[in-house]
Amino acid sequence: MVKSNKTKLIYILLVCIYLIMIVPGIAQGAATFPIPRIQVGIEPADTPTEIAQSLQILILLTVISLAPAILIMTTSFIRVVIVLSFTRTAIGTNQMPPNQVMIGLALFLTVFIMMPTWSKVNTETFQPFLKGEITQETALVQGMQPIREFMFKQTRTKDLKLFIQAARLNRPKNQDEIPSQVLIPAFIISELKTAFQIGFLIFVPFLVIDMIVASTLMSMGMMMLPPMMVALPFKLLLFVMVDGWHLITRSLLLSF
Repeated sequence: MVKSNKTKLIYILLVCIYLIMIVPGIAQGAATFPIPRIQVGIEPADTPTEIAQSLQILILLTVISLAPAILIMTTSFIRVVIVLSFTRTAIGTNQMPPNQVMIGLALFLTVFIMMPTWSKVNTETFQPFLKGEITQETALVQGMQPIREFMFKQTRTKDLKLFIQAARLNRPKNQDEIPSQVLIPAFIISELKTAFQIGFLIFVPFLVIDMIVASTLMSMGMMMLPPMMVALPFKLLLFVMVDGWHLITRSLLLSF
């Protein structure tokens, strides 16, 4: 027992000696390679120029945080993602394809559909702004024009009229007199209506299969067998035979 205690004491002493020898080397290495210090501070603005720059930075950060919402509100993403969701629900596969796949496909289709509009914005607004040919205010106004043209093509007159009346605006003579805060919500509800119309057409053939399978099972007396379980393979077979993803993607592209 005494030998065991002596062994433990010797082991502890050796560990302490090792730490005493190593710690100075670590400190010296830390001094050779200093860790950078990050400091964020807020100082009062003394001139109007500094105040304007601070407000611009604040607005820019706000726009960046709202970028996903802006992408949804002013592009074809609404229609695409709703139609894809209707397709998955109509087939009856709960989480197949997964949400990540559906959102990814919707994003890439949105980029493909919106690429002519964004290319026009880049050519007519962004590149001249980088070259210093136009001011920031002019760039913001000109950059919205191609996007507004796209939204006007997809927006119903009835929906525009609704928001113009709700905003109590005078009857506009042309599209330039319609503000963006009126155009964007009208565009959104127009896209929702179009997406639901396409979703209804997608549901019809799968609903027919469900009715046929349910009627067959009832006539055979198989009341305890879930019709959805039996109809699912037939719906998948139909969807694969008609190349459903190709047809839906083609319909979405042609709808714009």
